[in-house]
Amino acid sequence: MKRILVVDDEESIRLLYQEELQEQGYEVILACNADEAIEQFTATRPDLIILDIKMPGRSGIEALQIIREQSRDVPVILSTAYGEYKQNLETWASDAYVVKSANMDSLIQKVREILPRP
Repeated sequence: MKRILVVDDEESIRLLYQEELQEQGYEVILACNADEAIEQFTATRPDLIILDIKMPGRSGIEALQIIREQSRDVPVILSTAYGEYKQNLETWASDAYVVKSANMDSLIQKVREILPRP
């Protein structure tokens, strides 16, 4: 089973993503901030990371840089409520960029493109 690490400071988002992704047949690991994401990444080596950008403490962009230093093989989808980050060169190290929405279709589509259904 493919494993996805979901990183978001909002519990409701984490739980929504977890439920939707588990319904699609993925194993989901949760992290509530960038530091926890880096720990989980090192410990579990997920097949994909869905990473929020704007979080208290270290940002998702900083976490992305640290993850990329450790491994370039694990795909990362940046998921944010702020579309303007797409123009930030630092976000280009990600494999995809999705603006958060109540409709999960675009996120699920990106996940399926990167990780075919289990």
